[in-house]
Amino acid sequence: QVQLVESGGGLVQAGGSLRLSCAASGRTFSSYAMGWFRQAPGKEREFVARVGRSGDITYYGDSVKGRFTISRDNAKNTVYLQMNSLKPEDTAGYYCAADLGYGVRFSARYYNYWGQGTQVTVSS
Repeated sequence: QVQLVESGGGLVQAGGSLRLSCAASGRTFSSYAMGWFRQAPGKEREFVARVGRSGDITYYGDSVKGRFTISRDNAKNTVYLQMNSLKPEDTAGYYCAADLGYGVRFSARYYNYWGQGTQVTVSS
């Protein structure tokens, strides 16, 4: 079992920055990969970023590449999403998720555990 709790969402102006955190508990944190997804009203859940078990391998969705950075601190059981140069189209609920399997996976269906989400709203 893995429990995930996100924090750090809020309202920010376009061009601003936010840092999301996701605290994990339960299973050994370094034993699974972590991802961030987002979902806006009326839209499908979208892959944002993924970080491997040790934190040295990362992947990003095309819409956030160059603006967002995913990282993890295995000593603190926490994964982060640094979001810079935010745009109104980044407005969504942001969810962290744990992938206990192996292989590089970007689809939400491969992730085993999910947080409750944190809302990010970017005003123009």
